[in-house]
Amino acid sequence: MDRGAEITMEEVAPGTNPAARMHLREDLKRIRCAVLLCLLSVLVLVLPIAYLLVGHLRVPSSSANILTTFPFFPSVTGTLSSAEKPRAHLTVKKQDVTTTTGNHMPILQWEDKRGLAFTKNNLSYSSNSLVIPVSGDYYVYAQVTFRGPIENHSKQNSVTEIITKVTDSYPVPTKLLAGTKTLSENGNNWIQPIYLGAVVSLKVGDRLMVNVSDIKLVDYTKEHITFFGAFLL
Repeated sequence: MDRGAEITMEEVAPGTNPAARMHLREDLKRIRCAVLLCLLSVLVLVLPIAYLLVGHLRVPSSSANILTTFPFFPSVTGTLSSAEKPRAHLTVKKQDVTTTTGNHMPILQWEDKRGLAFTKNNLSYSSNSLVIPVSGDYYVYAQVTFRGPIENHSKQNSVTEIITKVTDSYPVPTKLLAGTKTLSENGNNWIQPIYLGAVVSLKVGDRLMVNVSDIKLVDYTKEHITFFGAFLL
């Protein structure tokens, strides 16, 4: 390429002295260097831009991988999918022993594995209570169905259901939801369901339980009429 340039210049200016030709060659070298520097500058600018564009396109995929690898991260940011959120549904079973907390009403016992009952994503059932694994807003619900007739020696004319919360920092049970209904006349067959449900803000380690005024009146024969559950919103 240099030789072609020299021949061209000599043909154009055959009378040019050697010193002039030397200057021309130097000028051509400078031009080539300048062109190469321009090309390198363009590459230096283009490569980072291309890298940033590719990285930007990959962000959603990378984020998805992070959420999959570290399931605890979404529980803090509130981006858990519906399938990942803690939830539980408990069903009634025969009450063998009346359990109380201090001077409070008896605590119902529940089935957490068989039939319609389940616990998922670390919302566990322990010591007659649902144990909250992740802080957040939960929908908490319970239905207790009471049935009669009332025994002759019973003096109750109403039944009460309470959803109670117990925390490690404040072990005295706190009433979250409560409902009371008046009973029919003594001696008559009757059935009285009480449904409670609300959105409640809960913290890790909180325990939920259901108290009733008279555990002997709870209908434990059908799992779809007496139940208890919660799920993270």
